[in-house]
Amino acid sequence: MIRHKACLALLGFLPFAVAAQNEEGFTDHFPVEECIFTPFGGNDFFSLQPGRRTFFNNARCVAAGECEDREDLVINVTRELKKVWIDDDRERRPVWTRVIVEHETENGEVKEISRNYFAMCLRSRDVYYFGEDVDIYEDGVVVSHEGGWLAGRHGAEPGIIMPDSAFLLGQRYYQEVAPGLALDRAEHVGTDLEIDLQAGNFDDCIEVTETTPLEPGSESTKFYCPGAGLVVDDDLEAIAIHRN
Repeated sequence: MIRHKACLALLGFLPFAVAAQNEEGFTDHFPVEECIFTPFGGNDFFSLQPGRRTFFNNARCVAAGECEDREDLVINVTRELKKVWIDDDRERRPVWTRVIVEHETENGEVKEISRNYFAMCLRSRDVYYFGEDVDIYEDGVVVSHEGGWLAGRHGAEPGIIMPDSAFLLGQRYYQEVAPGLALDRAEHVGTDLEIDLQAGNFDDCIEVTETTPLEPGSESTKFYCPGAGLVVDDDLEAIAIHRN
């Protein structure tokens, strides 16, 4: 159950952004040239600590008759690193990123496995998103890689998956900056929330609405909590969090 303790009607400027809001008010350019990136650390709402695994399912939605198919998701912060080359002031620059694997099943069958690449900017503690490799399955066979992208290729640039704990309502920014491939964007819509789930009771949580211009009208709602990270992704709710 999600209970709103308070919502401050504030509009703020992104502390990490120095320019480049597009016509819809979403920041789509970030000062990566000022960042020293690391695949370690993270921030209160998005950890890069290896060994963390979060388990989700939509069992409550299915039991209520609001979801037809049972879905399960495991998000695993691996010990693996990936080097990504980005464009920095007309020069190629290597960034070591943390590999986070998402494994999703539907009615017990593999639906999607994605390898996602993140790194933290030491200057701001914002966590940047550098791309993902996607395998989409049908009947146990990979049928598509739709949604895959990588910063530094085909004009793609890093986006921000989660700014540091200076969370301001009304902030809008792109999480993915891969024209024609992946353009997920986030808007901060709730803060100071309490959330009670099977995985635990959480305070001071935040709510983020995600949209993309590639699918007008589509919308996703996520909740993040300090020390736990993502705990609700639409109908998927965290049922257990393992920290090594």
